[in-house]
Amino acid sequence: DLLQGRAMLVKKTRPLPVECIVRGYLAGSGWAEYQAGGGIGGLALPPGLVESARLPQPLFTPSTKAELGEHDENISFEAMAAKIGADLAAKVREISFTLYLQAQAWAEPRGIILADTKFEFGLLEGKLLLIDEVLTPDSSRFWPREDYRPGGPQKSYDKQYLRDYLESLGWNKKPPPPPLPPDVITNTRARYVQALKALTGEELE
Repeated sequence: DLLQGRAMLVKKTRPLPVECIVRGYLAGSGWAEYQAGGGIGGLALPPGLVESARLPQPLFTPSTKAELGEHDENISFEAMAAKIGADLAAKVREISFTLYLQAQAWAEPRGIILADTKFEFGLLEGKLLLIDEVLTPDSSRFWPREDYRPGGPQKSYDKQYLRDYLESLGWNKKPPPPPLPPDVITNTRARYVQALKALTGEELE
């Protein structure tokens, strides 16, 4: 009873050394890579797409899983397969697409665009498990559908607001991070609360 509501049983897995990103829209590092080379992770895209455009179909664009203090890099599916094996790579790609499409189908009627999201997987006694956070504002881009305007950055209920603030400071992304003003913390929290309410109907006290 002492632990009720404030503890969680966990299992320790062997995490796969990749992050599994599914993108339905052209944003973030995907937009930057498209501008530089016309595609993402070795996948070609039609010319003339604008920032935040809906992609013709969702893309699976894995990235490296960097050490603490380092930065992930987008890689091709072939590079991912070389890291973890072709069969396992195909399996996590299929699961990632399924999870994204199910989440997208849940979010859209609730007025939220799931622009992209990240999944992580691990192995436990040979069994593949979904690990880490799933479909949170830290690992996903949530855009309010009523404000969606392709051609630039979008209003979002996720960590993009905080990321933009840190970018405005010119932070070199090396630890320690700069301190956050109270208003930035409050505004970030408000976006997370909005995402929770829109997607689940729940409100935080």
